[in-house]
Amino acid sequence: MTRERVQSDFGKYVLFDVDGTLIDATDNQRRVWKTWAGRYGLDPDAVHELALRTRPMETFAEVAPDRDPQECLAVLHELEDEDVRSGVYGAFDGASELLSALPPGCWGLVTSNYEHRVRGRFARTGLPVPGVVVDAAAVDEGKPSPVPYLLAAGRLGAEPEDCLVVEDAPSGVESGRRAGMTVWGVNTPGGVDGVHRHFTSLREAVPDILAFVAGG
Repeated sequence: MTRERVQSDFGKYVLFDVDGTLIDATDNQRRVWKTWAGRYGLDPDAVHELALRTRPMETFAEVAPDRDPQECLAVLHELEDEDVRSGVYGAFDGASELLSALPPGCWGLVTSNYEHRVRGRFARTGLPVPGVVVDAAAVDEGKPSPVPYLLAAGRLGAEPEDCLVVEDAPSGVESGRRAGMTVWGVNTPGGVDGVHRHFTSLREAVPDILAFVAGG
């Protein structure tokens, strides 16, 4: 899908991960993987634990090496799409206030998920969707490669050094760091290795994120 570059007069920009950062999808992901594992007669807890650390194709290779990975992926996508339609989602405390306060053109989303699911979850939680969304379909190399965050910066018309990345996962932190951006971690009890600053919650980070964008 072709995207036009968003032009902005802002000097600072912020790029958000989605799941685990803005949207609390932990229970949803657990249910999806449990259902997926049941389809193949696998231990749901073991599958989910592995899926937290690996990308889907790597998970399939480990837990179902005798299965067609494309078939496994198609089943997973079917379950995830159904969960977007019928699952219960919640935005993290502070997400609505933060995104509503950010001027259009100075922020975007960088996700390993797909844009239609992000839009569905945002619609369910009432969060605004920015003009720039870089999803799994937009790049050949996902996180921890720097490519997704560099693409988002380019679409915003921003230099990497002027971008703040807000993440909750090691692969996303590494992606932002390799892109040459400032990286803050949220929603984890302890700081993720590599972050420049750590906040135990998104709510705690809201004033500082707004100050960053304002040039403070």
